[in-house]
Amino acid sequence: MTGHDHILLASQSPRRRQLLQQIGVAHDLLLPEAHEDAEALEAVLPQESPDAYVQRVTRAKLDAACARRRRLNLPDVPVLAADTTVALGRRILGKPADADEARAMLRALSGHTHRVLTAIALAAGGEVLQALSVSHVRFAPLEEADIEAYIASGEPFGKAGAYAIQGRIAAFVAHVEGSYSGIMGLPLHETARLLRQARVRF
Repeated sequence: MTGHDHILLASQSPRRRQLLQQIGVAHDLLLPEAHEDAEALEAVLPQESPDAYVQRVTRAKLDAACARRRRLNLPDVPVLAADTTVALGRRILGKPADADEARAMLRALSGHTHRVLTAIALAAGGEVLQALSVSHVRFAPLEEADIEAYIASGEPFGKAGAYAIQGRIAAFVAHVEGSYSGIMGLPLHETARLLRQARVRF
């Protein structure tokens, strides 16, 4: 397998772009087209565990992106997909639909430890490489006023578990165990390992 100088990133997350830039990985975006229902991929199946869910969704995103690359006749370079979910026990906390859902999620996380799972999948040279990063985050107790102020900031929306660890909520993060970049949405240690396996130069 010859090496590659850049990859295609199948993600709309600006944080994932920033994290790849942080370790010097050249990349172009491979985003869903108008006719693709990207959100439908994230529906949870009955009785699905958070670990199984995040890995299944990531693989589905990767498969859709590879089909998109072929349809658009783009160069045959590695394609990277990722998905992040927040889990409280077996309960999966996705992206809140509205302020009420964000409020309920933040109340549930208040004063407790939860898991943040980020799965990554890389298609390269006819094979798929995968990894899973699991981190633990403990929130200090959140007052109702804290929750309302955070919702008013707009930050919880579009984020699994209704928060972004690199944002305002950091003032209430009492303890983190695991991968900080994984909690942000792309575990850089695991990502770099897969990229090296795929002979990506960075």
